Amino acid sequence: MSHELGQGGVEPPPAPRRLEEMQLSMVMMRDILLKTMFRMNLDMVSDLSRAICLPIPVTQELVDLARGQRLLEATGTLSATSSNEMGYQLTDAGKARAQDALSQSEYYGAMPVPMGVYAQQVKRQSVRNMKITRQQLLSAMGHLILPPTLIDQLGPAVTSGRSILMYGPPGNGKSSISNGIRDALGDKIYVPRAIEYSGQVITVYDPIVHTAVAEEEDSPTALRRTTGRFDTRYVRCERPTVITGGELTLDMLDLVYNPNARTYQAPLQLKSTGGVFIVDDLGRQADPPQALINRWIVPLEEGKDILALQSGEKFEVPFDTLVIFSTNFHPNDIFDKAALRRIFFKIKIDGPDQADFLKIFALIARKKKMPLDEKSLLHLLKKKYPTIDNIYANYQPVFLIDQMIAICEFEGIPYQMTPELIDRAWANMFVKDEVIVR
Repeated sequence: MSHELGQGGVEPPPAPRRLEEMQLSMVMMRDILLKTMFRMNLDMVSDLSRAICLPIPVTQELVDLARGQRLLEATGTLSATSSNEMGYQLTDAGKARAQDALSQSEYYGAMPVPMGVYAQQVKRQSVRNMKITRQQLLSAMGHLILPPTLIDQLGPAVTSGRSILMYGPPGNGKSSISNGIRDALGDKIYVPRAIEYSGQVITVYDPIVHTAVAEEEDSPTALRRTTGRFDTRYVRCERPTVITGGELTLDMLDLVYNPNARTYQAPLQLKSTGGVFIVDDLGRQADPPQALINRWIVPLEEGKDILALQSGEKFEVPFDTLVIFSTNFHPNDIFDKAALRRIFFKIKIDGPDQADFLKIFALIARKKKMPLDEKSLLHLLKKKYPTIDNIYANYQPVFLIDQMIAICEFEGIPYQMTPELIDRAWANMFVKDEVIVR
């Protein structure tokens, strides 16, 4: 069956039309309905439909099922709104069942998506299906001055959806380039609010990680209804980006179990499905880089990850993420050859040469309204940089110009560049090695 493509060419998940299409146990669906009515105090099918994220006909089927089991009853009163809806309420047996179900799992609200159904949607919107052009990548990186050869390397790496290792000296924009790659992913995907495996609920949608795209609400007077275009158990979002740094630990890549609610929360890499997972500052984590890479080997090679429930039962989840590792260390110092072989693209990000350094300096100065001064620039290039073997870094122009601005503002003088201000700014960029006597 073909479904209308969403914006950006991603095929949306089709909305279920009947209860039997759901591929969830009837008991689980019925209990989520009862818990939602109990916790949210809802009595109209239209309100329940929104709360459990199922179409009205499917919700009505579920209500009729619970009614047949004497867990719900019609209140016999029509709603005061113009819709003439029948109201429903929990019977005593329904309340008892809702409380019993809540004691087993506090989860209520959006009906979860079964793991197998979710895996199909992951394929439809795979990060490996993205086609990013040179122009898109250049636009996303427009604020950075990069050597043309770098875009030649980055383009195929991003389009392949395979792992990337960026390495090189600190302060040269590895993090900015990672963010630029994220900005180049223009299309939208569908993120499930929750998924289900073996009767357990795993929440996935996270407003901190996922940026929802506003959907137009239907007006009651609209001639053509637009809802039902996709399964509302999903949220239409920008492709997600998870950025971690020195705080990343191996256990952050496992399911998070909430013993009070008796539900699970998806780990970071599952939340980043269909998007980008950036491991910044690799080598600064408590766990050694080799151990982190070993944890990713199977997912990177096979496109699936293995997670474990509290019971110890292990199961597969799709792994569909562009993983970008960024480090200031040389790869040979932190990985063995087998680990390096498994990272598909290795891209060195070097500091700028003198010509590019001057371009960046002029660009930042113009943006920050700092007039350029030839004498001061010559002082910087001929007197200061030789003291550090003429090694330029992308962060230095911003640092030096911000320092000079801070001094000018403190002294109450117009923004200006002088050799003396260059010296004062330079003094803050490096710390001299010296022995501190205690």
